[in-house]
Amino acid sequence: MTIPLGITDLTIHFGHYENVVHGLDLEVREREILALVGESGSGKTLTARSVLGLLPSVATMSGAVLLRGFDVLQADAAQLRKARGADAAMIFQEPSTALNPVFRVGWQMSEGLRVHGVGDAAERRARCVELLAAVGIPDPETRIDHYPHQFSGGQKQRIVIAMALALRPALIIADEPTTALDVTVQAEILDLLRKCRDEFGASILLITHNMGVVADLADRVAVMYRGSLVEQAPVEELFAAPREEYTKALLAAVPKLGVSVVRERPPASGEPVLSVEDLDIVYRGRTRRHDFHAVRSVSFSVRPGEVYGLVGESGSGKTTIGKSVIGLAPVSSGRISVCGEDLGAARGARLRALRRRVGFVFQDPASSFNPFLTVAECITEPMSIHRVGDRRSRLERARELLDAVQLPAGYAERHPHELSGGQRQRVGLARALVLNPELLIADEPTSALDVSVQAKVLDLFLELQRELRFGSLFISHDLAVVEMLADRVGVLSRGELVESGPTASVLRSPEHPYTQKLIAAVPTPDPAVQRARRTAFEREETAR
Repeated sequence: MTIPLGITDLTIHFGHYENVVHGLDLEVREREILALVGESGSGKTLTARSVLGLLPSVATMSGAVLLRGFDVLQADAAQLRKARGADAAMIFQEPSTALNPVFRVGWQMSEGLRVHGVGDAAERRARCVELLAAVGIPDPETRIDHYPHQFSGGQKQRIVIAMALALRPALIIADEPTTALDVTVQAEILDLLRKCRDEFGASILLITHNMGVVADLADRVAVMYRGSLVEQAPVEELFAAPREEYTKALLAAVPKLGVSVVRERPPASGEPVLSVEDLDIVYRGRTRRHDFHAVRSVSFSVRPGEVYGLVGESGSGKTTIGKSVIGLAPVSSGRISVCGEDLGAARGARLRALRRRVGFVFQDPASSFNPFLTVAECITEPMSIHRVGDRRSRLERARELLDAVQLPAGYAERHPHELSGGQRQRVGLARALVLNPELLIADEPTSALDVSVQAKVLDLFLELQRELRFGSLFISHDLAVVEMLADRVGVLSRGELVESGPTASVLRSPEHPYTQKLIAAVPTPDPAVQRARRTAFEREETAR
């Protein structure tokens, strides 16, 4: 029987760079979920893209990539076009950049069906509505005509999964499918991927750095390090008895909710660097559409040297609040004070001077960089805008920060598209710190980082915070990271702050039912424990 995917002795080389993938042997069996894990830049995504012939023309490949029996590396353009979507489909790492912002999602979903000559326009539309319903998009008959920006991050990920399922492929390649999703939406996406295997019969190559996701979903695990496959084993065996030192270090670096040491420091003192009072954000509805109340009467403050963690499900208003703090989202009512200044009263040069004192790590690193700038220019862009330093001093600052976020100085001359998702996220953190801000707004700053690099970046974050004493609004879906990093936590649900207080109190003794639900949805990085939890949950659902 032909297996969905067989890779033999795969080597990938880029120009004058050294081999980025070395002699890789890998296979994905029928109805199997294989997790491919490893640190950022280890070659996971390059390996996955080689399966569909999606590597840039400057890449040189050798070996064999057998997709349902035919070698992708020897295929011509017509053969690749026929295989893409039908034999294998890909769920890309960043749905915001995978979806075209100027086309409705229905048109984008039906594109693959049109290319493969499936049905007429009415039949394709009906198929797309059916797929949207299958992946849990509410009111699919209406939402099919909406644009990508009208969906939350979790909903966009569901749409990308629906696109991958359109032609019922034998293999689905899921590249970090839960990267920037909160734990409740992540649990739903994992159930959806499991459904792809169980109901649609697909095999899945899952690329992820989240070991909790691996424990919950995978049948087998393959570990990559610096372009080589260092270990592979059934998921229970690998978690219980890893053989290689790198695998042991990878598992040891995984933060675990309820196990991490909560920061115990004296209460932060001084005037708040951020004060939010009775914040309301309402997006006015257009003709015949109701207003959307994104944020309702939210109040909190952040003092110098303090980290305030903001958690909640996708669409709860976390990112909207973060953007409103620097004037990137409209405020309907309430007051925001940044570094002692009323943001609502700041205009022109005064607002520019205020923004210089604030750093921002955006949620989607790929779309937050100018693709025409080098990495050094991206990092020092705030210095250019605020006319700080000359060209030479800016380059020195960029190299200094690249070293601080564990990237080689040589990356300064690369462009954002030449970096992996995790590497771009580290560059985003470097850019936010370039002006030594008093307040740092971090929107999912570790979402695309593998656990080993995440640990280093968080250590760096804490070290710089101790040195610079900046306050931070830390927006994250990773409750274990928030537990390890934050002094206080606020929990958002549908735009309302339902619970707020010291980290240990909120995350270990939650009072609000929504907070309890959020914590219960966190996957445990232990396959046996996670399977028991899932079985118990399924029994409860059946009993209802």
